[in-house]
Amino acid sequence: MRRRTIFTATGAGALAALTGAPPAFAAAGRDGLTVAPGDSLQAAVDAAPPGRPFTIRLRPGTYRGQVVIPADRPGLTLIGLGRRPADVLVVDDRANGTPNPATGGTWGTSGSASVTISADDVTVRNLTVVNAFDEAAHPEISGHQAVAVLTRGDRLVFARVAFLANQDTLYVNSPAATTISRAYFRDCYVEGDVDFIFGRATAVFDRCRIHSLNRRLGYVTAASTDAGNPHGQLFTHCRFTGDAPAGTVYLGRPWHPGNDPNAIGQTIIRDSWLGAHIRPGTPWSDFGTWPWTEARYAEWCNLGPGAGRGPARPQLTSPHGYDARTFLAGADGWHPRTP
Repeated sequence: MRRRTIFTATGAGALAALTGAPPAFAAAGRDGLTVAPGDSLQAAVDAAPPGRPFTIRLRPGTYRGQVVIPADRPGLTLIGLGRRPADVLVVDDRANGTPNPATGGTWGTSGSASVTISADDVTVRNLTVVNAFDEAAHPEISGHQAVAVLTRGDRLVFARVAFLANQDTLYVNSPAATTISRAYFRDCYVEGDVDFIFGRATAVFDRCRIHSLNRRLGYVTAASTDAGNPHGQLFTHCRFTGDAPAGTVYLGRPWHPGNDPNAIGQTIIRDSWLGAHIRPGTPWSDFGTWPWTEARYAEWCNLGPGAGRGPARPQLTSPHGYDARTFLAGADGWHPRTP
């Protein structure tokens, strides 16, 4: 995706764009800065020194425009200063099929992301990221995939973050199919309707709420984990809630991007509560010609009206090794901590 700096019509970012002067922010120091509505969040990211930790604090309000955290900004932290995640909103509204005037084509799924994180060791806390693309208002656009957050970096932490969109809300990815990137989500809220948690990264959701919007047929996950990666998506102590009618939402289906035969998705859901919107007898679905039975799907000790057992609901034989510490350790022994 082409890197963009979004400047609002008012505020320090616009002045910097016109004068060439460094942008001024609400407060700035060697190790961080504070932005307020009217400032450009992208300009704040660009102002972070490459290669060392830096904190951007966001005062309550709405920040509009795409935000890209490039690979040369490792150690960046974004913190919302509100009392709750809903007090700080980062919003954009592009979809896969939205025209891109710079290329003459469209933005594509990855290019639609409101926030893209390519750097390693990024932490995001206490804010909400929204892709506000309105499907009903744009019948002329056929590609409705609209990503709120796209991750490519490794060792990412999200704590008390809300992700809001419809199709393809949270894209957990990595730089290449055989490159493992890890992301940890703690006390987060993810909302969508189709494939709204998808990709090949190792992603652990710990005590999160996963909410399905009302749609005739919905899918929560679409993991594309590479066959060489033993750790895909893990949901532990989560709540799966929904506005959708009872029995109309699948827990997941196996995505094979580019028909990659090595994308053997893994999704494990354990010790979680499943609402009545989840299909009780057949919670996993084929994806086109790719059967769900060839993916790595399993459950363990789930409860709620959408939970159950049966021939189409594989269960772990043991929970050992299917935990956050094991999934995230990697070769460097990473053990994320959240405040």
